[in-house]
Amino acid sequence: MRGQFVLSEIATGLRRNLTMTFAVIISVAISLALLGGALLANQQVNSMKGYWYDKVQVSIYLCNKNDADNDPSCDRGAVTGQQKREIKADLEKLAVVEKVYYESAEQAYQHYQEQFKDSPLASSLTPEQMQESYRVKLKDPGKYDVIATAFAGRAGVQEVQDQRDLLENLFSLLDGLRHAALFVMGLMLVVAMLLIVNTVRVSAFSRRRETGIMRLVGASSFYIQMPFILEAAIAGLVGGMLAGVLLLTGKFALVDNFLAEKVPLISFIGYDALWKVLPLVLAVGLLMPALAAFLTLRKYLKV
Repeated sequence: MRGQFVLSEIATGLRRNLTMTFAVIISVAISLALLGGALLANQQVNSMKGYWYDKVQVSIYLCNKNDADNDPSCDRGAVTGQQKREIKADLEKLAVVEKVYYESAEQAYQHYQEQFKDSPLASSLTPEQMQESYRVKLKDPGKYDVIATAFAGRAGVQEVQDQRDLLENLFSLLDGLRHAALFVMGLMLVVAMLLIVNTVRVSAFSRRRETGIMRLVGASSFYIQMPFILEAAIAGLVGGMLAGVLLLTGKFALVDNFLAEKVPLISFIGYDALWKVLPLVLAVGLLMPALAAFLTLRKYLKV
């Protein structure tokens, strides 16, 4: 009988405050979708870092005749055969080096023509203008400074470049987007909390006669507060479920059927990561409104 009464009170409260309940559901759904999206974006960035940082190389570009005439770092002239052999031998002696690849000027020219064949500069370049280089794969990509210290400024070396620098801008952009999503999520959670507080206050005020009678007949504080707490929890749970639907839709429509086709070089995280995030989204959706309602009732519903 008590359970039936609590359920009837919940239904009454939701019906009386339908528009505010709907606003709570939408606010919670958007904020939790942003939370889930930010968590998934963090996993995606970490996955990409682990994948690409493992593949990046240090490039040692060698001076050619054109560099000797125009680049101050090559003022000692174009690289000689003896210098190339010494650079390779010294590289292979370093403990941090896993493998050394040599790329000739002709190979660099062919690769450039393949990658930038639509560029107007492609037709104007000649193999003589391209640089020879050593591509160095490190056992630990973080040990770039060892290579830079040993070979930067050396005779015949035009530049030592860490390919990680080319990826840092991308990862910085992704991190910025993730932080922006977290910031907007925080704002939406504040909005949702305020809506929950106001909804509970309005609901408690509209049922002050019923709660007064329950107080007179000796009902416990928890029993009187339970319908209000459950109303907020149900609204939050529905919002969490809606957030889950938004995340699944975004994964299917935006990632699988758009980004995966447009950006094939990136291996996007799978649905297993999404299934791990959804329980957290639902838990936050259930507990956050319930806690907000409980704290509100302690202040505005004296029992």
